[in-house]
Amino acid sequence: MTYSIVARDPASGAFGVAVQSHFFGVGPVVPWLEPGIGAIATQASVNVSFGPIGLELLRSGRAAPDVIAALVASDAGSAERQIGVVDRDGVAAAHTGERCISAAGHIVGDGFSVQGNLLRADACWPAMADAYRGSEGSPFWERLLLALEAAEAAGGDVRGRQSAAIVIVSGEPVAQAWQGRLLDVRVDDHPDPVPELRRLAEMSEAYRLMGELEVGAADQRPVEERYADARRLAPDAMELVFWRGIELALAGDEAAARRELDIAFAADATWRQALRHVAAAGHAGDDPGLVDRLLDEA
Repeated sequence: MTYSIVARDPASGAFGVAVQSHFFGVGPVVPWLEPGIGAIATQASVNVSFGPIGLELLRSGRAAPDVIAALVASDAGSAERQIGVVDRDGVAAAHTGERCISAAGHIVGDGFSVQGNLLRADACWPAMADAYRGSEGSPFWERLLLALEAAEAAGGDVRGRQSAAIVIVSGEPVAQAWQGRLLDVRVDDHPDPVPELRRLAEMSEAYRLMGELEVGAADQRPVEERYADARRLAPDAMELVFWRGIELALAGDEAAARRELDIAFAADATWRQALRHVAAAGHAGDDPGLVDRLLDEA
């Protein structure tokens, strides 16, 4: 019913799971991750308890193959289950029960596992593995999305498509779990969920680049570089354009501020009113004429 990838990013140590299924709201069911600990995908005739129990086993120091063995041994229905696990050392393991509905199978690679069941073709999970391996050097979130897109191109779920999710957490333990959640995007019900998942993931990455999401370590590149990447990823995100314009105005570069704000104003005139509200709340500096100049209403 599902195809997924579980991986550890060799560059950052982050853990990620990406999944698609013809099932409503796959996001809360399949991916289970903990910063600094590992990641799990539990699917097929899904045993949701494999997620929290598997993370507890990883937390205790068990390696991915041992986690798989323990979960399978504890479950009378293991022949109908499918699971992929990656541990803190990047060791991956997987299980596809003999009663999983075909096409069903998995591939375990260096730092990742891909798995699928009830798919149109046996080519789906090898295509995922090839896409992930072949995208080395790309951002981790992009590599996970490319794996999903490869499965879809190879046939995908035999029933069609409905929901998808991508979750990435830090490779380092954190005091509060939410602090280590780097990306969490879910499409619960959509006629073409994988492209929609990409759109939302790109939007999320754009906001992260500009520091608008309280997740992960801040990108240390100059703001101009980050902003250019954010605009490329999410060209319609006028929220980012608007606040960048205000930042430039407060820094004293009114010409650059006007260029950015005019983009937002042209997209939707309500941003003009938003600027007035921001100024009224005291977030547009001490110059009483600044807003009028930015709005070209002086």
